[in-house]
Amino acid sequence: MAVIVRVPTPLQKLTNNQPEVSAEGATIAAVLANLEEQFPGIKERLYDEQGKLRRFINFYVNNEDIRFLQGEETAIKSGDEVSVVPAIAGGR
Repeated sequence: MAVIVRVPTPLQKLTNNQPEVSAEGATIAAVLANLEEQFPGIKERLYDEQGKLRRFINFYVNNEDIRFLQGEETAIKSGDEVSVVPAIAGGR
């Protein structure tokens, strides 16, 4: 199942400067594994040392936060859009 993955600017150097890439997989975990196959090194930016998704990176499927769905096991269907969004901190 092909999905579009929107890649944030800080990670685009790993995707040959592409803001969107195509990936395959039936779940978020499978899509992210496929990204690692295509773009070696991206996994270490998305996962921590314990193999968990990094806390300060948010993942959305069709604008829905996977933390409120099934996390990495969230089902993906062909044509879905997955967005990788780093958290923004700062302010007063």
